[in-house]
Amino acid sequence: MLAQNFDLGLMMITRLVFIVTSVTALVMAAAAREDAYRAAGKKTKSFWLIVLGLAVAVNVVPFFSMLLLSIAGLIASIVFFVDVRPALREVSGGGRRSGGSSSDGPYGPWNGGR
Repeated sequence: MLAQNFDLGLMMITRLVFIVTSVTALVMAAAAREDAYRAAGKKTKSFWLIVLGLAVAVNVVPFFSMLLLSIAGLIASIVFFVDVRPALREVSGGGRRSGGSSSDGPYGPWNGGR
C-alpha cells in the first residue's frame, strides 16, 4: 500500500511539473513580439504557440494523457526555454537589468582606472 501511494504521489508531482512548465512556456511565447522571432532566426510565433498549446492540452486534458505525449510536450517546453527564449531576449534587448552601458560593472560604471 505504501508503494502504491508513493507511485501515485510521484505521478501527481511529475504531472504538475509538466503542466507548470508547459503553461509557463506558452505564456512566455505569447508575450514575445512576432518580429523578435524572425530577428532571432527562430520558427514563427504561431508555430511555437501551436506546439506549446498542444503541450498544455496533452498535459491538462486527461483524455490525451499518455506519458509519451507528455514527455514530448515537456521536451518542446525545454527547447523553448533553452534555445528560443534566450535568443528572443537577446534580440529584444531584454537583459538582467535595463539601461546602463556596456561598460557598466556590477557596482557602477567602469572608468578605466581614472
